Amino acid sequence: MDFVDRLSGRARHFDSNAVFKFTDLDVPVQQHLQKVYSTLMMTLVTSAIGAWMQIAVGLPMWLGLAGFVGGSFWLSMTPSQSANLTKRFSILLGIGMSQGITLGQLISMALDISGPGIILTAFAGTAAIFACFSGAAMLARRRSYLFLGGALSSALSLMLVFRLGTWLMGSGRALAFQAELYLGLLIFVGYVLFDTQMIIERAYAGEKDHIQHAMSLFVDFMAIFVRILVILMQNAEKKDDRKRKRRS
Repeated sequence: MDFVDRLSGRARHFDSNAVFKFTDLDVPVQQHLQKVYSTLMMTLVTSAIGAWMQIAVGLPMWLGLAGFVGGSFWLSMTPSQSANLTKRFSILLGIGMSQGITLGQLISMALDISGPGIILTAFAGTAAIFACFSGAAMLARRRSYLFLGGALSSALSLMLVFRLGTWLMGSGRALAFQAELYLGLLIFVGYVLFDTQMIIERAYAGEKDHIQHAMSLFVDFMAIFVRILVILMQNAEKKDDRKRKRRS
């Protein structure tokens, strides 16, 4: 539970005004982004709680998957109105917890391999990447990264087709997994740029649905986190294998 406590502490002491100090964004847009990132951090906290619950209680992965898919559909179908604010925020937190439940087994495997340090390293690395690229999108010229949308969608579709092809053929799965791991990391880093600028443009257009916008960034963050964690797990296993070979 220390991981959750650390996340909660960071969320409480986060100075959102410092993020926008050097940007040229209008004040209403800055205020909207503050809501988006604050909501994102609270969703990440609930995701960590969900992962801890899965590890402690052994909740089935299908429960988290069903909660994530069902919650995402429910959120998209609930109108963005002030009367629905609490309801939609609760749905988002439920989505975050469900995502944590789906990742519980992976996090448990990582703990077995290298202890809690690998989780904190993956989270810190993800947070650093996310902050850098999201900050770059805010500091860049408006709409300068929106062209990435089509390319990223195409790359993601090709990756899914590639995965399906290797599954059907039954060969080259290890190579396909590695390619998907690193290509997926690049794709979702690109989505951080794209989604951040898209949120800014929508805010300028008057669409200030901070809950749905936080949901978009949450998906990006977790996709990057999972891939970094898997890469760290692979590196830790290779390191252990080399140590065993030296001893033998």
